[in-house]
Amino acid sequence: MSSPVDTDQTDQTGQDVRRMVFMENMVLFTRELRGAGIPIALGQVQDFLRALELVRIDKREEVFHAARSMLIGQQDHLLVFETVFDRFFTPEVAPGPLPQTMPRAPRHPVREKPFDITTYMAYKARLFDEEIDVGDKAMTFSSVEALRSKDFSRLTPEELDTLRRLLHEMTWAFSQRRTPRRVPARQGDYLHLRRILRASARTGGVPIHLSWQTRTLKRRPIVLIADISGSMERYARVILLLFHTVARQFQRSSPGVECFVFGTRLTRITTQLRQKDVDLAIDQAAREVIDWSGGTRIGDSLHTFNVRWGRRVLGRGAIVIVVSDGWERGDCQVLAHEMRHVQHHCHRLIWLNPLAGQPAYQARVEGMQAAMPFIDDFLPVHNLESLLVLNKLLASLSRHVAR
Repeated sequence: MSSPVDTDQTDQTGQDVRRMVFMENMVLFTRELRGAGIPIALGQVQDFLRALELVRIDKREEVFHAARSMLIGQQDHLLVFETVFDRFFTPEVAPGPLPQTMPRAPRHPVREKPFDITTYMAYKARLFDEEIDVGDKAMTFSSVEALRSKDFSRLTPEELDTLRRLLHEMTWAFSQRRTPRRVPARQGDYLHLRRILRASARTGGVPIHLSWQTRTLKRRPIVLIADISGSMERYARVILLLFHTVARQFQRSSPGVECFVFGTRLTRITTQLRQKDVDLAIDQAAREVIDWSGGTRIGDSLHTFNVRWGRRVLGRGAIVIVVSDGWERGDCQVLAHEMRHVQHHCHRLIWLNPLAGQPAYQARVEGMQAAMPFIDDFLPVHNLESLLVLNKLLASLSRHVAR
């Protein structure tokens, strides 16, 4: 007959085995969440396993809420999480459509499997030190940090998809201008004479109370012009992703965003980029361009822009952003003349060059040298960090509202 001490030790050993098996299953559960598209970092897995030591693992509802609190950071991932959780802890459920409501929390069946108790302590110590090797291509913190400095021309399809989501979440801030229109204000810059005279009629013609008005602020028009010639082919899709993000952000505001691309000729793609689906928008824009990945005639393309579109889109202090590497196949004097015209009719002329991100870059090509004297801001556009720098520049322009 076994003693009470031996019985207690046996019970404790059995509990340790069950908890060990349960913890291992929880790691498998996080891998299934990753496979379903939910981004889960290693630190979140560690926090989740620590949280399980504070709840009753035989209660499915407590495990459910612990997992949801530690592993889910976005509202859009809740439905997928609930589906994976329900199917993982209820193996007999056949695959089907996503549930419309949150699954209830019945009893928690533990997946029993043989496991050597002597490896328990080593397994528990290794659990928090060993990095879990899974094919996680989600938008985790480490992947975003690595993406910040990676050149756009070397992005994998998965990284390009991550970049697309980051651009979709980015908020762009452009400068504002003072309009001629004036509105009443408590602390304005101009006297509101009409209100003052109307109020003085009640006091015998004596203006006792002064009224003020101020000029309203309105966002400046935005004009985006991109080079999609053969030398820019590696960056063309990312540039169009950027154009789509900016165009969609200001689609319902006035003024809107005008988008153009050029190779040997200029093509307006503003209408195509109004599509909500970015892939559909880029495909439609690509079908409109007949000189994609062809030669480069920057001067002739800017001439077409100035003659056909300049009077329409450059008014009211527009901000013009040109994206090109400066490889000009045409007459550089024409390029210089058209750049002078654009700079004279806009508030700010910004030139983005993907090659400028290289440490040893110098503007030695003739096209770039011809354009340089008329550029207000010359910046690289080769990685995510360069886009953040551009956004900071555009936000800083908000202080310049005189023109």
